[in-house]
Amino acid sequence: MSNFKNVEPLADFNWEEFENGSVVGTSREDLTKAYDETLNKVSEHQVVDGTVISVDKKEVIVNIGYKSDGIIPASEFRYNPDLKVGDVVEVYVENQEDRKGQLLLSHKKARLSKSWDRVNAALENEDVIQGYIKCRTKGGMIVDVFGIEAFLPGSQIDVHPIRDYDVFVGKTMEFKVVKINQEFRNVVVSHKALIEAELEAQKKEIISKLEKGQILEGTVKNITTYGVFVDLGGVDGLVHITDLSWGRVQDPHEVVQLDQKINVVILDFDDEKRRIALGLKQLTPHPWDALDANLKVGDHIKGKVVVIADYGAFVEIAPGVEGLIHVSEMSWSQHLRSAQEFMHVGDEVEAVILTLDREERKMSLGIKQLKEDPWENIENKYPVGSKHTARVRNFTNFGIFVELEEGVDGLIHISDLSWTKKVKHPSEFTQVGAEIEVVVLEIDKENRRLSLGHKQLEDNPWDTYETIYTPGSVHTGKITEMMDKGAVIALNEGGEGFATPKHLVKEDGSQAQLGEELPFKVIEFVKETKRIILSHSRTFEEAKEDVKKAPRKRPAKKEEAPFINNVTPGTTLGDIDALAELKAKLEKGE
Repeated sequence: MSNFKNVEPLADFNWEEFENGSVVGTSREDLTKAYDETLNKVSEHQVVDGTVISVDKKEVIVNIGYKSDGIIPASEFRYNPDLKVGDVVEVYVENQEDRKGQLLLSHKKARLSKSWDRVNAALENEDVIQGYIKCRTKGGMIVDVFGIEAFLPGSQIDVHPIRDYDVFVGKTMEFKVVKINQEFRNVVVSHKALIEAELEAQKKEIISKLEKGQILEGTVKNITTYGVFVDLGGVDGLVHITDLSWGRVQDPHEVVQLDQKINVVILDFDDEKRRIALGLKQLTPHPWDALDANLKVGDHIKGKVVVIADYGAFVEIAPGVEGLIHVSEMSWSQHLRSAQEFMHVGDEVEAVILTLDREERKMSLGIKQLKEDPWENIENKYPVGSKHTARVRNFTNFGIFVELEEGVDGLIHISDLSWTKKVKHPSEFTQVGAEIEVVVLEIDKENRRLSLGHKQLEDNPWDTYETIYTPGSVHTGKITEMMDKGAVIALNEGGEGFATPKHLVKEDGSQAQLGEELPFKVIEFVKETKRIILSHSRTFEEAKEDVKKAPRKRPAKKEEAPFINNVTPGTTLGDIDALAELKAKLEKGE
């Protein structure tokens, strides 16, 4: 209390006015009027400017000069993450006082009231605007622009292809309005358009400096089945799959990955430098240059089958070094088959180097050379007269091709199939794939072909027929086939003969029929052509004949050979003619 002992009251202070609520010299009404005039006169449902006085995660408090501050949900400012205290924002007055006496404001509705005009102005003026990416949709994203939901196509997010759209959700970015549908009020925005102008200038600078053989660093932008696109800093180039590695590449993912930084060399480009061909493998020496200098023709090497075709297989000796095994070098067999019958992709094989051209970087290989050539000593394994079992490969009109072993083929001529049966086509005798017994008749080593026989496995029955079917002898036979030119007769002793129609007339004048069994006289026998000419008519005709019916056989004396009609067995008509000619000369005294 001692601090206040020297304080004295004002002499002219009006205690009565103070008690009545008035300021000295001012009435209460004047003060109320002055207070009211300092506050903004706001009406509900109008847009006014306010100052941000507080920002937190849930709400933003805005002062619009009213007796109370307004509260706005922070979610309405998601498009503007840089909002801070002191910023002036547009607000829409929802309600001057709610039940709690609180001023209700909305920033979203304030934006919407002028948003359409702002969007159209942004398109017309090519303004850069801010937008908040709300969510993902089919083909792109939904962006909040001035409170309007605009569409951001996936292709317009960035100059690079976007693989993960979700990382953009919740981000605030700058955009340009590129299209507006006035009728449906659809807005399309682009972020890519903002950076394309800058990139275009950068691209022109890069292109102007491009040279063949130049090595640049780039980023893998896209990987396709045929190659890899590389971003060289606004300019794209293509590394074709064949230029990724000196070895064969099935999938470019084996060599590079997305977003990987790699060095590439410029191989080529068009006049306008829009298509740029790049190379990756060219940065390393060619594997052929590192190939063992001592490697030569005849050496054995091992490799892996990387490509296979009908005509052969490519074997990788080392990455980028391949040799071709032609199908003809896979087997000693002369029958070309598909290479797939011998090997498959991925097989590890051993081969012999047949040719080696280091300049052309070509190598031919063989695997049949790992085995002995069966024709090298063919005379020892398949000598003339030896018997073997072969497999039928195919037919021709003149015979059968057979295989004795892989690489050793032979031909059985149709005439060497049977001594007695007339084979019109080999398919009547056997079938493809069947086994057949053969005898080696002749060796053609130069053409790698054997002449084979089948009938030679048995004795020639025509040696026996020669002693039986002597001209003039009579034998019983059955007509087995009738033709215009005559009939085929199967003789009881074996073999077949032929009779013309005039020799098929029976004694009663009728013609012999198919299936009849009759006696036939041998008119002619030719062993070389296997021909027996027969006649039934001659067996009963009384006319004179050059050759008479053979009598029944009688035992011959030991010192004498048997005679038939004064003709020794085996004597032919030609022999008789010769004897007759000799007799005539003797009679003339020659």
